[in-house]
Amino acid sequence: MEILKTPSSCFDDLPGYSFEPHYINVGEAHELNMHYVDYGPSNGPVILMLHGEPSWSYLYRNMINEAAESGFRVIAPDLIGFGKSDKYTNQDAYTYASHLAWLKRFMNQLSLSDIHLICQDWGGLLGLRLLSAEPEKFAAVVAANTMLPTGEHEPSKAFIEWQEYSQATENFDIAGIIQRATYKEIIEEVVAAYNAPFPSEEYKAGARKFPMLVPIRPDDPEALNNKEAWKVLAKFTKPFLTAFSDQDPVTRGGEKLFQKLIPGCAGQPHTIIKNGGHFLQEDCAHELVTLAINCFRGCTHG
Repeated sequence: MEILKTPSSCFDDLPGYSFEPHYINVGEAHELNMHYVDYGPSNGPVILMLHGEPSWSYLYRNMINEAAESGFRVIAPDLIGFGKSDKYTNQDAYTYASHLAWLKRFMNQLSLSDIHLICQDWGGLLGLRLLSAEPEKFAAVVAANTMLPTGEHEPSKAFIEWQEYSQATENFDIAGIIQRATYKEIIEEVVAAYNAPFPSEEYKAGARKFPMLVPIRPDDPEALNNKEAWKVLAKFTKPFLTAFSDQDPVTRGGEKLFQKLIPGCAGQPHTIIKNGGHFLQEDCAHELVTLAINCFRGCTHG
């Protein structure tokens, strides 16, 4: 399958994002490079920030800076197909399982442990599965506007329309999707930054495929795997904080399921962040990272 690399010139002069690029080969049969930000003191406690659809590590830029200033080492990868990472041109290359395998190789090569996870959107669908596979590697979780679906509930009409749009539209409008799911207006330079990884439609196969990978039927193999993951989460006693926003119709109310089923949620200062859309990292970066830092400081060593 053909792999594309977004020209580095596409990422020149992005507002608020001047982090040194790092790459790890996460391929098995061939080279496949995953880009990541590694910022902050090298000996600091690790925060892993996982983005979702159709964003990239740029979404976390303000949070990365604040967390690093607070003494944390921040690791923020771009999923394969996104950001500065390599991109397959064929949607068939992207599966739930392949994204998990790429991230697992990424974590193993960096020897990440005692991980403080911040996950939103697909960052949760992937991050919580990684946690369920190796819970001993994780110290705490902040879940923001995310879920771990098991296909047991009928998908909304809006979600089915979203799936149809992802496959049928001639122009998959990356920045437009993000703008429509934020509470605040995004300035032109930031719009350009979200479009930067995708200079043409052929770069967008990964972004187009994500809506089709959400397990919406109980017989979906990944729905079954997610049910198994919930069994592990139901025994997870380390700090687990929910920080959802008030202007996200997609995940509204989803925090209650986490709080009900995960023991580590007990006693945490769960928060509904005001004036935040689905991409609350864009709307409420300071509020979200402050909640996360306060949570993580309570479980770091030293």
